[in-house]
Amino acid sequence: MNDQALQSTDLQADIGRLLERIQTLGQVGALEGGGVCRLALTDQDRDGRNLVLGWMRELGLATRVDQIGNVVGIRQGAEDGAPVMIGSHIDSVATGGLYDGTLGVLAGLEAVHTLNDAGITTRCPVAVGFFTNEEGARFAPDMMGSAVHQGSLPLVDALETVGTDGQSVGSELDRIGYSGDVPVNDLVPRAYLELHIEQGPVLEESGTTIGAVTGVQGISWTEFQFSGISNHAGTTPMRLRHDAGYVAAAVAVEARAIATRLGGHQVATVGVTELSPNLVNVIANQARVTVDLRNTSDSELVLAEARMADFVANTAASEGVELQQRTLARFSPVEFDPQIVGLIEAAAGRYGCSCQRLPSGAGHDAQM
Repeated sequence: MNDQALQSTDLQADIGRLLERIQTLGQVGALEGGGVCRLALTDQDRDGRNLVLGWMRELGLATRVDQIGNVVGIRQGAEDGAPVMIGSHIDSVATGGLYDGTLGVLAGLEAVHTLNDAGITTRCPVAVGFFTNEEGARFAPDMMGSAVHQGSLPLVDALETVGTDGQSVGSELDRIGYSGDVPVNDLVPRAYLELHIEQGPVLEESGTTIGAVTGVQGISWTEFQFSGISNHAGTTPMRLRHDAGYVAAAVAVEARAIATRLGGHQVATVGVTELSPNLVNVIANQARVTVDLRNTSDSELVLAEARMADFVANTAASEGVELQQRTLARFSPVEFDPQIVGLIEAAAGRYGCSCQRLPSGAGHDAQM
């Protein structure tokens, strides 16, 4: 930055202007009663993209769209080179909130707007961007755009991904006009910052204003399917049952027990439970459950995965139930740059905000 920027202590973002942009974008895909639905690459996502892209251009940013539809606007600095990038995503789940992802993108635009108003030229370029399909609600996996950007997911695999409605990522990018020609690995930021709302109760419980995120927990998603035998609930003795529903219920209980025994940052969730034929007086012959395991330590996460796998296999075998399983997602823990974490703490202190270091339990583009 120039000397003026280095010594500026009174530079303030316009919170009203930021909130106005958030509310305006929140009208795109707005749901009755509050919230938004902007599933990735739908018409609503396209309209949201058009709005944000327009704001980027109004602020004088040089915009670019890459081959997976990631959008970046760049403000030139005094020197050429890699930009400092601020960003997140603007797609949502089916019942999303106004701030999830959106805050990180629009806060970046507000930072640019504030710099423009103050006439400050930063030493490095500043980029603001949003990544395609962070949520993964329509197309799996989540964090798709950032994964392709960072090279952990091949572009061709992402483009060929078929969504819940039978459409492919590539065809939908073409349809909404966001199949760009910029290579996905063309932009390598000097640093990346993602402002996000807390997606949990930790800061609220402690009365802390700012969380300086030290990293993102490792994530392991596994689907288990059990096949047993349907029989009458009243006439089948317990010793003769092959109950898929029982095994599914046991998995849910054991997932909680594993997390409790390991302690620390280990968490476990059974988010999906489906039984068939799903009748009150019939033993279930089919069951499907998903297990979500997370930990800041990869070795502890591996241990939780092993304990879960052993329990599932042994319980299914003892009940005489057939087992099938598949991995839905697996991300190792990521540690963030300590210098940037320290800068966040220092900035919070300068503005009189309480601050706490903590890991993020939710996945974000920043972990890519």
